[in-house]
Amino acid sequence: MSILLADAPAAGSAAGATVMTIAIYAVIIFAMWFFLMRPQKKEQKRVAAMLADLSLGDCVLTTSGFYGIIIDIADDTVIVEFGNNKNCRIPMAKSAISRVEKAGEN
Repeated sequence: MSILLADAPAAGSAAGATVMTIAIYAVIIFAMWFFLMRPQKKEQKRVAAMLADLSLGDCVLTTSGFYGIIIDIADDTVIVEFGNNKNCRIPMAKSAISRVEKAGEN
């Protein structure tokens, strides 16, 4: 009879295994958040701050690779002047701007 009792799994070890499995899943989910989602949120905040800080005369690089100067700003659109030709003014969405260089900086 003592042999049968020794081979039976204890109820406490099954509960411990469940807790350990949940802990491992929690660590994996936290690691995914820390390495994947957190940097993405930081980048979104940086881009939003950059677009909110646009002003007239700023030199911008568009997502299509064109450099231009901002000549007018509306709610979610800007008018950008490209090149030396004063007739080349294109309205575009603010989200199409990938980089901004302020007018006073080099």
